[in-house]
Amino acid sequence: MALADRSFARRRLLTTAATLGGAALLGGTAHAAEVPKKNWPAQFPLPNGFQPEGIAIGSAPFAYFGSLANGDIYRASLATGRGSVISKGPGAGHPCVGLKIDRHGRLFVSGGGGGDLRTVDARTGKIEKQYAVGGTFVNDVILTPGAAWFTDSFAPQLYRLALDRHGKPGAVRTVPLTGEWEQGPDFTANGIERTPDGSALLVVNGFADGGSLLRVDPGTGVATTVDLGAARLPNGDGMLLLGRILYVVQQQQNAIDVFRLNAAGTKGTAIARITDPRFRIPTTAAAWGDRLYLPNARFDVEPTPDTEYDAVAVRQV
Repeated sequence: MALADRSFARRRLLTTAATLGGAALLGGTAHAAEVPKKNWPAQFPLPNGFQPEGIAIGSAPFAYFGSLANGDIYRASLATGRGSVISKGPGAGHPCVGLKIDRHGRLFVSGGGGGDLRTVDARTGKIEKQYAVGGTFVNDVILTPGAAWFTDSFAPQLYRLALDRHGKPGAVRTVPLTGEWEQGPDFTANGIERTPDGSALLVVNGFADGGSLLRVDPGTGVATTVDLGAARLPNGDGMLLLGRILYVVQQQQNAIDVFRLNAAGTKGTAIARITDPRFRIPTTAAAWGDRLYLPNARFDVEPTPDTEYDAVAVRQV
């Protein structure tokens, strides 16, 4: 394990003990001291035809959404629900799938079938760097103090984008997935998170054993299956870890399955399932205060320029 990734574990433990109540320091902060006011909308529209997938919330009450249609990024105020496109994407064939934002105001974008990953300045909307990794479908991303990690849904590998102590991106390295990782004939890896103690990564495998969660050593790529009891993740998509509570969005099931993990992330106990009649195939989740915000991807309809999309908020467990 690289020195930067070892520091990830230490800083993760410090974060858990801090006033954020165990929420992730980068890209998943719960902002417990800033609970949304009662008049903040629990549902708000996204642009017609936008085709949302990823969501990110940083240190201010704004949500960022990525477009599968052309890679655009839309920012909405959580206080009002109003927003606008703040970054134009590369165009058709270069979507924005997974999305995270760091404390420096830099967005990290998974480029899906475009086979790339990008960084975007959230203030100016400018694409800072674009890395062609040759991946078949770069799906999701998670930030650690030493790196941004990306999944590839059609190949047994992760992409590690090195970050310096100021969060500036450097070189990309491909990390093969081995050990108990089982690669399916098609779509396999999806969402990615970290273990509560910061020692490893967690990756959804939609193929193995009917849908499972794998714990990946970031230094070696060796994967081991997380014991979730009888629970399965056949439609597991985006994940969000708050303290030891892991939220897994099961998109086609219109549900969020909630697990309590042990510190090392080797075992999880199912504690709740969140459903809501407003869910229309949500894909990913981000937190602010006591709420989870999710974009409705509506994968059950053929997208058109007039297709309506929205985001919804539900209470955390």
